[in-house]
Amino acid sequence: MKLQFAPLNVPLQRRLQTAAALQWVFSFLALAQVCLAAFVLLLLSDWWMLAVLYAGWLWLDGDTPTSGGRRSHWVRSWRLWELFRDYFPLRLLKTVDLDPKKNYIFGFHPHGVLVAGGFCNFCTEASGFSQMFPGLTPHLLMLPFWFRVPLFRDYIMCGGLVSSSKSSLSHLISRPGGGNVAVIAVGGAAESLEARPGALKLQILNRKGFIKLALKHGAQLVPVFSFGENELFDQMQNPSGSPLRRLQVRVRVCVHRTGCRASWEWLCLCFTPEGFSSTASA
Repeated sequence: MKLQFAPLNVPLQRRLQTAAALQWVFSFLALAQVCLAAFVLLLLSDWWMLAVLYAGWLWLDGDTPTSGGRRSHWVRSWRLWELFRDYFPLRLLKTVDLDPKKNYIFGFHPHGVLVAGGFCNFCTEASGFSQMFPGLTPHLLMLPFWFRVPLFRDYIMCGGLVSSSKSSLSHLISRPGGGNVAVIAVGGAAESLEARPGALKLQILNRKGFIKLALKHGAQLVPVFSFGENELFDQMQNPSGSPLRRLQVRVRVCVHRTGCRASWEWLCLCFTPEGFSSTASA
């Protein structure tokens, strides 16, 4: 692994695309910590009353992440996401029409390191999901812990992210009249350990709970494949039984207990993203 610098004559558009991808990586790895620090500093400042009022709002709004979230079409339509899409570039390919009167569970694979395809296709309008599937509203499921982080929770809900708890998934796929799509990275964070160029391993043997809920509520299961997801990052060699793999497994256990995803992602990836063409098909 070595550090490589971009040439000075890179076009401005490409610079903007790189900046958009960089902010996405920052949001994934560090924005929650920044938001938490900002809240604590506000609480300790002369403006502490604002922090107290916001804390009251958090208590009143606590069920929103498990009740469909609170999306913002304005945030999902930012020009920033189009730059992010074009950095790779990334596309969404539709292979079948879906009835908007039904609810769906999209089983997304592979997870990759940072779930780039899932985020761009289902948390933004950059790839045109609403135009391809009119009447359907996508929700990408995320660890419940992150919806307890002040400010950060409101930002990620704007994109359509919701809690991955059982009650949250049940709420989405039991909606009368249909129209909801719950997007699940079926392999979870465990697949991050195998996310390297040329690798493709699905971990689903102990992850069938979403199938049981689909049967219970009559939701339709739709496979979604993200081509090129594992080509994004070169990961350090971590064969089973190696010291690095043992450390990663321990951190993953900690993640599921505390939700400290940022530490997990740093252990999984080694920069830098490679150019690729990602397509997701439903």
